[in-house]
Formats: sequence, structure tokens, C-alpha cells
Amino acid sequence: MAKGKAVKSKGPKVSAIKRRNISQTKASNKRRKATGKAKNKFGTTQIGNNASGANLGNLGSDGEDVEEEVVPDDMVDDDHLEYLETMGQNISFVTDTLEVDENKEERSVKKRRKNDEDDVADYEELPRKQFRQMKTEDRKYLHLLPIKGERGIIPQMMEKTESDEEDVVEQEEEDKEEDVEEKSEVKATATSQTLSEVELFKLKKETLARRKMQIAKLSIRVMDSPQEALSSLKALRVMLNEEDPQVAVTVRKLVMLSLCEVFKDIAPGYHIRTRTEKEMQQKMKKDVKQLVEWEEGLVRQYQLYLQHMEDIIKACTSKKKAQGISGQNKLPMKALHSLMEVAVKCMCELLVSLMHFNFRTNIMAVIVPLMDHSNSDIADMCCDTVKKVFKQDRQGDATMEVVKLITSMVKSKAFSVQPKVLETLLALKIKEIKSTNPEKEVDKKMKEKKEMLKKGSRAQRKRAKREEKLTRELLEAEATENQKRKLDLNTQTIEMVFLTYFRILKRNRHSVLLPSVLEGLAKFSHLINVEFFNDLITVLRELVESGSLSYRETLHCMVTAFQILSNQGGVLNIDPLRFYTHLYANLLHLHAGQDTDDTTNALECIDIMLNKRRKQVSMQRAFAFLKRLCTLSLQLLPNSTLGTLAASRDFLKVFPKTDMLLQIEETQGGGMYLPELQEPEHCNAHTTALWELHHLNRHYHPHVRRYAAHILRKAPSEGAGSLPPSLDRKSPSQLWQEFDPSQMNFNPSIAGPGKGGKNLKPFSRVGGLVQESMRKLEQDICGDAM
Repeated sequence: MAKGKAVKSKGPKVSAIKRRNISQTKASNKRRKATGKAKNKFGTTQIGNNASGANLGNLGSDGEDVEEEVVPDDMVDDDHLEYLETMGQNISFVTDTLEVDENKEERSVKKRRKNDEDDVADYEELPRKQFRQMKTEDRKYLHLLPIKGERGIIPQMMEKTESDEEDVVEQEEEDKEEDVEEKSEVKATATSQTLSEVELFKLKKETLARRKMQIAKLSIRVMDSPQEALSSLKALRVMLNEEDPQVAVTVRKLVMLSLCEVFKDIAPGYHIRTRTEKEMQQKMKKDVKQLVEWEEGLVRQYQLYLQHMEDIIKACTSKKKAQGISGQNKLPMKALHSLMEVAVKCMCELLVSLMHFNFRTNIMAVIVPLMDHSNSDIADMCCDTVKKVFKQDRQGDATMEVVKLITSMVKSKAFSVQPKVLETLLALKIKEIKSTNPEKEVDKKMKEKKEMLKKGSRAQRKRAKREEKLTRELLEAEATENQKRKLDLNTQTIEMVFLTYFRILKRNRHSVLLPSVLEGLAKFSHLINVEFFNDLITVLRELVESGSLSYRETLHCMVTAFQILSNQGGVLNIDPLRFYTHLYANLLHLHAGQDTDDTTNALECIDIMLNKRRKQVSMQRAFAFLKRLCTLSLQLLPNSTLGTLAASRDFLKVFPKTDMLLQIEETQGGGMYLPELQEPEHCNAHTTALWELHHLNRHYHPHVRRYAAHILRKAPSEGAGSLPPSLDRKSPSQLWQEFDPSQMNFNPSIAGPGKGGKNLKPFSRVGGLVQESMRKLEQDICGDAM
């Protein structure tokens, strides 16, 4: 009898269930073959299958028939018969061996598979630190991922380089830091209720030191290699949601400031555009793809950073609290206000430094409403930022966006904003706008072309065309298109500014914004359209005559009116006599105890009204204003006195006939000078003299004395009585600014005492006598006590 063999499947790999079915099929076939052989050997005898009850006989050892006892059917049980039939059909001596072999094979396969799984599980459960590096005498090896084969798990190693050593050291340090942080956090949460105040303070200090070190490491890593450390940038931004109540506020402030500096350092010098769907489907090189992915990740982190700061600001400014700001531990309002100040500071710095980068408009939309904040520090910070934007913007698009936001904010608040909001518009650097009549320029060019066609020959016309083409190309190379775009943006910006000014003049004449409006109109009056001149001058005249304005506001009204009249308004039939009368009557309101800025406004107004409009000024008016200026110089500070003397000298140059007032003994004309009369045309100023200059000739300030003597000699440019270049070439406003004593500095400086006490002042000698007498009195008292 052949022994049973394990059934092995040949060919492609099949599943375990299919293998089991194949083995069972082969075993059944073997059993059938075995039963067939048994039947041929033992005949067709069947055990217990004689239904008729006939007796079966056997041969004896000698070949004779042996009679057996006939067992009746009643003596055999049914169970025994069934057992005998089944045993005869199954032939157990063949099948038992096959089933045992099959079961052994299945058990061996399952055991081998289980052993492999146990080996893999044991390997994965091993700590990674023991596989980091293996050292020999000469070399160091790094443990790699293993390979699973027929014999089991095969370990893999490679020789370690210097870069791998650095990575391993960094990874070990990070693991140590994480372990220390986890232990410290568990310790802090477990023992915070049992520690004393001193121990809690120490624990807070240690936690804060660890956070600072973590922030510093992440920041340095990002700034060293921005494109490779995007994960570190994300980790640094995630620290904005610090939840430890002991150090949450401090850590968030430090992270916001650190991220601000990091973004200022790593942000590219261009605007990152969002890719279209078509561009996303295009194939790119590996380097380009890495750059694009880094740019998208950078923009994403920058956006989340700005959104976090915006949420903090909204939580403090709006009535409804922003969600997701402080996480599970809600911070008190005092802490949120301190975070808001840091957030506003960061956004202001980002707007100034990254004006070209993404989300510029979003930052402006947050900063502009804060210009009218109740906290003066925050409002001043935002106003200063807007002024810096106006100064640094070269194209004009950022300026237009800010002005548009300011205009909409002032209108939405019904003009109830602080004056500093409109004062920021004075920092605009707009000196030129687009021409109001572009059709005239086109007509001019067409006329030139027609003249060339009429007068020029064919060769000249061809040459003119070539020159025109070359000129056009040169203009394109010089970015003339950008210049045209800038003029368009400046025109739109100044239109919005004037729209705000005119609304305030029309509806809120008694508003606190009126001084800022008048000052802005005075500065940008040369850019006002001619169509508004008549209405604007009428409004200004009504404001001046109402008497409800302050001295400075009145001066601003007059400067605006005369700026208009001296530029494009000269063609209009407008009589400014009332402005001259009002200025002449109110000049003497200036004095040494008043704000010195009003002096510069008055000098500017006089220069515009008299010097620039010399052809419209009569001699009687010139005499009156010259006399009033010399009288005013007696009651001002030295710097203002120098400014008025410089303006008087300009009068003598512009109106040469006024030098007759320098002669004291001789007078011309009839009548008597009436200084109290408020009309300069009828005060008879030509009958008086400039005796004030003789008083100023003995002034305590050396430059005032020199300037007065210069004017008394009829302001010579050379020879005796002439001024040095440091005084001669400066305007009244420049002299006022250079000799300003507001910083408690005397210009020129006063010489100190000489050697030997020769230049000592009398009070110093008196002080020495007093000290000597006090010393003698002390000695007398001590002697009496002894």
C-alpha cells in the first residue's frame, strides 16, 4: 500500500481555499481507486447486505466445508449493521493515512504564516533608537528598512555620511525635546493644584523658555532654507493657538512677531498668482513644480496668519465675538486687547514692507477702520502706516485703494471721524494729474501732421514717419505707459479726495473736520477743476466772514482762495478785496505766546496774495502791508521775526517805490497814518516810516540785528550791509524753521565763560559770596555749641 503524500499545487499561485478543495478532490479519487482494488481482491462479498437471510460459508484450513452457526436476524441490532456497512464502504486503512497527511500540511502552512506575522510584529514593536546607528572600529552604519524573504526578515544597513549624522542628531534632539515637553506638561497638569506660587512661577518661567527656544529654532530653520522648511513654517503658525493658560498670551505675541519678521524675510518680490485649471493640468519640470508648490504653501500659511490676526482684531472691535480665536480656553478681554495691539503692529509692518505681495487689499481693509479707533496709540499707528504707504507707493494703485477705503469709511460714519483721519490725506504725493481736455492734445497733433504733409517733401515725410516710430519704441522702453497709468490713478485719487472735502463743506461746515478740509484744499488747490472755482470761492468767503473759524482756519481759507486765483482762476472775474481786508485786520493777532505754526501760514498767505499777484496789487495796499509786517515783527519770537523781515525785504524788491518808508525825516503826501483802520487802501501808510527797524537794530538776537541793519540800508546785495549766503538765499519759511527755538536751543549758540572767571556773570559772583557767608555762619554756630 502506498503511503499518502502531501498535495502540492503546481502552476500559478492560488488561494488557500482553492488549494484545500483540490487536495480533497485528489484524496477522494485515491479512495475510489483503493476501494476498486479491494473489491477485485476479496470478491463481491458484502457485509450485512443479505436481505434474504442466507448463511455465508468459509473454507477451513483443510479445504473442507465448515458449518457455522446461523445467527438469526433478531440477534443483530440495527446500529451494528449500519456501522459494519459504513466501515466496509470507507475502507479506513487507506483513508485515515491520507487525511492525517493533509491535516499535517495545513497545520504546517498556518504555523509558518503565523510565525512570519509574529516576526514582523516583533520587529515593528522594537524601538527605533537602537537601529539608528551601529558602530564598528573604523566605520559607522545606519540601519535601514529590512527585507522579508523565505528565510524570514533580512536586516539592511548602509555606511553613514556626515549629512546622515546631522539628521540623526537633529532627530534625537527633537525626540528628547518632545519627551521633555510631554513629561513637563504631564507634570504641570498633575501638580499645578498642589504647587505653591513660587513653584508655579518657576514652572511658568521654564515653560516660557522652552517655547521661546522652539520659536527661535523654527524661525531660523525657515529663514535658512525657506523652500525646504515649509513644514516648520506651518508648525510655527500652529503655535498661534497656544492653549497653556500660563503662557498663552506671551507665546502668541512672540509667535505673531516672529512670523511677521519671517514673512518679511522670505516673501518673494512679486505677487504670486493663483494657477488656472488649464495650468494645473500642464506638466512641469521637477524644479518648477517644487517652486510652484512652495509658493502655494507660502501663500496659504500667510493667509491663515492674516486671518488669525484679523479674528483677534474683530473680537476686540466688534460686538459679536469672533469664533475660534482662543480655542477651548477663552481669554479675557484685557488679554485680547494686548494681543490686538501686537496684531495691528504686525499688519502695519507687513503692509509697508510687503506692499507688492498678496492680500494687500485685505490688510488695508483691516487697518483703515482702525484709524478712527478710540485707542490713540492704535489710531496713530494706523495713520502713520497710511502715510508711509502714500510716500512709498510709486505706481499709485495702493494709494488709490487706501483713499477709496477712507472715503467710504468717512461717508458710512456720516463724517463723524477724528480729524487725524483726514490729515493723513495731506501726505499724498500728487503733483500732476491727467489733462482735463485730451481732445485739444489730439487736435494739436493732427494740426502738426497736416502742416508736415503740406510743407514737407516725400523724403521728409518718410523720415518723419521713421522718427515717429523710433520715438514710440523709445517711449515703450522707458515705460511711458506706466506714466500714463499713474496719471490716471492720480486723477481718480484726487477726485475722491475732493469729493470728500466738498461734501464736508456743503453739509457740515461746523464740523471738527473743517480745519483739515481747508488745509487739504489749500495744498491741492492747483489740482481743482475750473468748474468748481466760483462755488468754492463763494463758500470760502462766507466761512471767513462768518467769524466762527479759528485763526488758522481763516488763514487756510485765504490760502486756498488765492491759490485758486493765482493759478487757473486768474481768468475768472472774481474780486478778492474782502480777503485782503480780512488778512490786514487780523495780522496783529499773531504774537509770541501763540502757536508759531500760524506764522508760517500767514507768511505763505502774504507771499501768495502780494508777491505772486503783484500786477493786481495797488501801491497803497503794498505800503499798508509792509508797515503792518514791520509792526508785527516787534511782538514775535526771533525765528518769526526773521521770517517777517525776509518778507519785508521781498516787498522792497517787488515794489521798489516802498523804500520811501525807510526815510524817517521826510514824508510824502498828505494826511495822517491811521493804523486802527481795517482797510489797507485808506489807512495812508505812505505818510509814515518804518521806525520799527531801528528798534530791531538793538535786538538781543545777532541775526535779527544784522537783518534789520541790512533792510535799513535798502537791502544791498554786495558791499557794506549785505547778508551772508546763509541768510541771503533762504526764504521766510526756511528761516523760521532753521531758527526755531521750540527745542530749547539758541541759534547761534552762546559762548561759555572764559578762563580765570573773567566772563563770569554777576549772579555767579553773588552766589560765591552767599556760600562764603553761609560757611562762616556754620563755623560760628559750631563754635558756640562747643
